[in-house]
Formats: sequence, C-alpha cells, structure tokens
Amino acid sequence: SDRLYFEPLTKEDVGNILEIEKPKGVIVQFGGQTAIKLAKAITDMGYKIIGTQLKDIDAAEDREIFDRLLGSLKIKRPEGKTCFTAEQAINDANEFGYPVLVRPSYVLGGQGMEIAYNDKNIQDYMDIINVNTQEHPILIDKYIMGKELEVDAICDGEDILIPGIMEHIERTGVHSGDSISVYPHINLSDEVVKKIIAITKQLAVGLNTIGLINIQFILKDGELYIIEVNPRSSRTVPYISKVTGIPMVKMATYCSLGKKLKDMGFGTGLYKRSKVYAVKVPVFSNEKIPSLEISLSPEMKSTGEVLGLSYNFSEALFKGLLATNLKLKRHGAVFISVSDGYKQEMIPLALEFSRLGFDIYATSGTANVLNHNFIAASVVNKISNDSTDIIDLLKSGKLSYIINTPTKGRNPQRDGFKIRRLSVEMGLPCFTSIDTANAVVNSLKYNVSEEDLDVISLQDIN
Repeated sequence: SDRLYFEPLTKEDVGNILEIEKPKGVIVQFGGQTAIKLAKAITDMGYKIIGTQLKDIDAAEDREIFDRLLGSLKIKRPEGKTCFTAEQAINDANEFGYPVLVRPSYVLGGQGMEIAYNDKNIQDYMDIINVNTQEHPILIDKYIMGKELEVDAICDGEDILIPGIMEHIERTGVHSGDSISVYPHINLSDEVVKKIIAITKQLAVGLNTIGLINIQFILKDGELYIIEVNPRSSRTVPYISKVTGIPMVKMATYCSLGKKLKDMGFGTGLYKRSKVYAVKVPVFSNEKIPSLEISLSPEMKSTGEVLGLSYNFSEALFKGLLATNLKLKRHGAVFISVSDGYKQEMIPLALEFSRLGFDIYATSGTANVLNHNFIAASVVNKISNDSTDIIDLLKSGKLSYIINTPTKGRNPQRDGFKIRRLSVEMGLPCFTSIDTANAVVNSLKYNVSEEDLDVISLQDIN
C-alpha cells in the first residue's frame, strides 16, 4: 500500500479519506462486516465498488432476496421469517417450533443473537432490541442442532477456488468465532464434500461474487443447510491462507480487477488436502469483563485466536489449547453441573474423566444420572439451597475443570451464572459446551508433555 490510515470505519471518516485520495474504486470485502455495511454509503458518494457489487452484497444480506435465490437453486436452509414486532416474532417461533434463533439483520460478530426456547424469551428479546428503532427487520430461524462447517472461497464470476473445508468442534449455536475450527475436515464423507463444493459454486456464481465469499453450513442427518453467506473475507481467511499457502487476499484482489482463477496457477474447485492438521482455538478475556456471561452462544465473545499445527490431529488440538494458556491438568477433580438436555450426553464424557483418574463432583441431578450409570460422583449442594458447598469446592484448590451448561437465559441470580463467573475469578477452566470438554479430554488422552511437542514451520508444509 502507498498510504495507511488509522481511522474508524464510519461513513464520515471513510468519506474524508476518499475525498483526499479520489480513488478509481473501493474494495470493501476485506474489512469485515463493518466495511460491507459501508458499501451503500460509498456508492452514494459517487465512488465505484470494485469486486462484488452492492446489489449482490444486498442479495446475500437481505433475507427475502436470499431466500428466493436459495429456492431457485434448490438449496436448503433452516426455516425462517422476518419481523418487526414481538407478536409477529412469537407467532413465527410457534409456527417453526422451539428452539429458534433470533437475530438482527446485518449483524456484526453475532451481536444480539440468541437462542429462544419459549414465548417469554422472545418477548424479553424484542423488548430489549426495540429500545432503539430498527432500520432492518429481526430474523427468526428454526434452530437445527448439527455439525457446523465453513468454507472460504475465491470466485472470479465463473469459477471458484476453495482452499479448504473447515469443521467446527462445537455444534451449531456457537458463534463461528468462538468455535474450535479444524482444517482439513476430519468427519466428512466424500459425498458431503462434493455437495459442499457444488453448493459453494452455485451460491458464489449465483450471487455474482467477484473476490471472496464465506459460507457456513449445518450438516444434519446427511443433509446440508445454509446458515449464512457473507460476501466478504472472514476471520478464517488468514488462518486458511497460512496453512494452505494460497494467497487468498491477493488472488481475490486480482479477481476483483478482472483476472481469472485459471490463470493464477492454483486451479479451481477444492484445493489438495493439507499435509498437516491446523486447529484454530479461540482466546477469551473473560476475566477482564466483569459480570459477562461466559457461556458459548451465537454471540461472539472471543478476543483473539491461536493456531495449533501438527501431522497428528490430537497433537494439533493439544498445541492449540496450550497456546490459549489453558491449564491442562492431568489430575485432580472435575465439577459437573449440566442442564437436563445434556445429562445423558454427559455420561461418556464423565466416564473418560474417571478413567483418567479424576474425582468427580456434581450437583444432585447430574450426580444422580452419573451414579446410576456406575460413574462415582460426589453430590455438592446447590447455591440456591442456601449452601456454600459449591463455592467452598471452587475455592478448595481440588478442581482442575468445571463443566457447566447454561439452562436458559443470562440471569445473574441463577446458580449456573454464579458458578461460571466464580470459575473466571478462580482461574479455573470452565467448559459450557460438551463438545469443547470432549476435545479437552481427547487432548489429555494424547498424553504428551509440552517438552515432547515438535515445532512445524509454515515453510515445511507449503
């Protein structure tokens, strides 16, 4: 670049810069959602958008237009509607059946996204969101619990290049920025991969994409559903560029300027599988934000990410977890308190901890399920029963990990919220997703120390 400006991405600041530079055109697809939202303002100022055009950006962001495109391409997505009022939202949610995902249009970082389980959740959400007048409608989607997959692709208007397919450890309902992401994919059949490539090309070409596009999928019972399509670069572009050796930003820029992918030396379709596993693990700053609900949700809370590289998946995951400064202890005790929907799923995970030699403590309902399945668990009285047992246990130094899935809502008076916040204050790893806890157990089973880890340089894999 010839010049670099450190200014906020607002209409006024960007407008001032454009007035000084008088560019032939502006590329908005490398500035995240904030830059995409400026596309109309830049066009209104009289400047040309280079790459994917404003009408096509809107087609990806506007629910009704996007749904028509998916319908014409016969691509599935969770049932969804748009609304402005609480009454409309409640009616739509009951039509789909709970749980549903509620979110604003043109959302940034999952801000304002929640999973609603009943009418009261919807009413409370709409009361908060409508404090300010909404320029765009609220989106209501049927929540489908499945495996989340993600693709960053480059399109020249005719062909696509997919550097790799990323698979999330955590199931749907967790923001992609807060998920542990694995490349290359580890659990996908060849048939599913072919479908992903075909759908990616259909959407990229159907949206007249010139440059980068990010697509997030749900895989449920062998069927693929579209969560969202972003006509821009995503936070995974630097990650996937590093581990594949494909200069995605450079290639997308050339495409935006009229060049074709087939002339750039990397071919089209899905790029060859990587020699290594690359695991992206989010980093959180929960201890710096008092009263924050730390549970993983559709709203992004992570403040950074790290990358673990290895020829072995378990080691790559272990490296990634270590790099977040997570205290991976191989002994001690685990405290478990999960909502009813996860109690049966908790059994094999608790069994793994028990086999690794950990003592298990649990609240009465969880302990009852574990003990009935021959996994020894000591009962700890709940805080809401006027007991200090949990607080005393957390302060005792016995615990290595806490597993606590939120019931519903973010009520600071609930036991779960207090446990999660106390875990932050005590510096204890607290997992609010069963999937994350399973990933940690797999890393512990790998049974290597930091001293045993080999360094892998990017030069060796590209």
